[in-house]
This record gives sequence, C-alpha cells and structure tokens, in this order.
Amino acid sequence: MRKRLTEPEKDNSDRWLLTYADLITLLLIFFVVLYSISKIDANKFQSIAESLSRALGGGTPARIEISRSVSGPKLLTSGNPPAQTSSSGPENQDKTPAGANQSLSRSAAQGQGNVSQENMTIQEIKAKLDKFAAANHIQTTLVSSIEERGLVISIQDTLLFDSGSAEITPRARAILEQVSSVLAPVPNYIRVEGNTDDLPIRTAQFPSNWELSVLRATNVVRILAGDGNISPDRLSAIGYSKYRPIASNDTLAGRAKNRRVDLVILRTKYDLTEPAAAPGDATSGAANTAPGGTTSGGATSAGTTSAGTGTSGSVSAGSGPASSVTP
Repeated sequence: MRKRLTEPEKDNSDRWLLTYADLITLLLIFFVVLYSISKIDANKFQSIAESLSRALGGGTPARIEISRSVSGPKLLTSGNPPAQTSSSGPENQDKTPAGANQSLSRSAAQGQGNVSQENMTIQEIKAKLDKFAAANHIQTTLVSSIEERGLVISIQDTLLFDSGSAEITPRARAILEQVSSVLAPVPNYIRVEGNTDDLPIRTAQFPSNWELSVLRATNVVRILAGDGNISPDRLSAIGYSKYRPIASNDTLAGRAKNRRVDLVILRTKYDLTEPAAAPGDATSGAANTAPGGTTSGGATSAGTTSAGTGTSGSVSAGSGPASSVTP
C-alpha cells in the first residue's frame, strides 16, 4: 500500500508583524499616558515667551497670564463632549468673544458709514461743479471726475492762463473763487497739480516746463487760499511738468487736454500723504518748498518734482477786475 506524501508546512514569514503591531500599540498608549499627566510650567512658558520676544527685536513683553486651574490637556472619559460653562458676571461678559465681536462689528459699521458719507459728499460736490460749469458754458474746460484717490477737477490752461504764462486771468480768478466756495465746507486735503504738454519752454522766467507747471499750481493755490474760503493748511501745490499726461501729445487736442491744473480733493484715507501743518502756520499764506517740488499753504516757491530743485521768488496771482461768473 502506497504511503501518502504529506506536504511540508510552509514557513510564515509575516509573523513578525504581529509583534511589531503590539509594540507600536504599547508605545502609543505610553505616550498618551505621558501627555495626559503632563502639566504646564507657567514660569518656564513665560521665560520662553520673553526670550523669543527679545530675539525677534520686540520690546519688553507684557506678561502672559496662564490660569492656575489649567493643569494640562485631559483625555475625555466618555463619548460626550464637555459641557460649556457660562457665567453672568460682568467681568466674564466683558471678556467673552461675543463682546469683542460686537465691538469689532460696530467699528466696521462706523468705518463703512464714514466711507459712504464721504462718497455722498464727493458726489454732491461733483454735481454742483457740473451744474456750475454748464451754467457758465465751460463744461469742456472744467471737468470733474471721481477716482480712487478722490474727486479730480481738471481745468484746462486756456481757462486760467494766457499761452506760456502763469498769471491768473481776471475771468479765471472769478471762476476759482466760485469753485473755492463749493470746496470750502469739505475738510479734506486739496492738492493742486500743475501739468504741461511735451512742448518745451525756454524763457527767462520759465527755463523748463517744471517751473511753469509749479508756478501755475502755486498761483491757483494762492487764489483758493486768498479769499479765506479754504484754510491754507489744507492746500498743497505740485508741478508734474509733462510727465502726467491724460491724452496723447501727438495731436493738438491731446496736448490741449494735458495743459491743465488738477484740483484733487483727497479721500481721508490718503491724509497721510500730506504733511501736517506746523502750529501757527495755518494762516501764514506761505510755506517752504518740500522735496519733490511740493509747496503747501499757498507757497511762493517754484520747484521741480523729480529733479528736486527750486527757484524762490515772488508770485503774482493776477490782478484786475473779476469777470462776471454765474454761481
């Protein structure tokens, strides 16, 4: 009778995985137990925080208060989440996140309200100026537009000056006085910007377009501040020469648009771009030339914006009887 051959038992080479899994499980339990019984050392934590603050260049840090009742993270002993505790005491109410959120919401709402009010004011001023321009048939040479930085009133040079001159004409004086009466109630800073086309000018009074643009802006500032409607510390004069065109200089119409003086009523968020007036200088009617050719408060200095140079001299705002202008 033949003997049945028995197959040899195969060697299971994966048995080590069982031991490895048990070891990993034990290590996990060990670290969980260590974490659950650990405690926060408040002094050590404070020392580390102060060291980091000094290393990062900060000043003396405020002390971080850590509640003594907190002994460290604890493991949940049941499937239910911990109950939320509440207190009706006034101190706890002040420190709740809800109170902080309400305060932030009120601040945000107030900020949005200020912006909305400012936008309405700008719209009202623009409407008044458009009506004034239409009544005097100058809507093509006095154009107002709303930009990100604020309300921009562009006045072409033909409405203000004779060709190649910075002298304010009598009719232009009357127009600027009417414009200043519209702008007077607004507390915003007003930046007067002189611009020219790219055709060079070389005269004894104006060696370049820089001097012409600055002096034109300065003369307009003197008119706006001279009648007392607008406080001089809210005004500044800037000359951009030919470097801020709004149209192509290749055509006569484009060059005519570029020869202009812009009155920019800045939004309040751009207040930091204007230097604060020194105490007692608000009504002086003159100021020193700032770097970049900017003159504040009806300045009598002419300078260049980019080159940073200037020539000091008296400024004539124009004279003669004012022409009739419809308000």
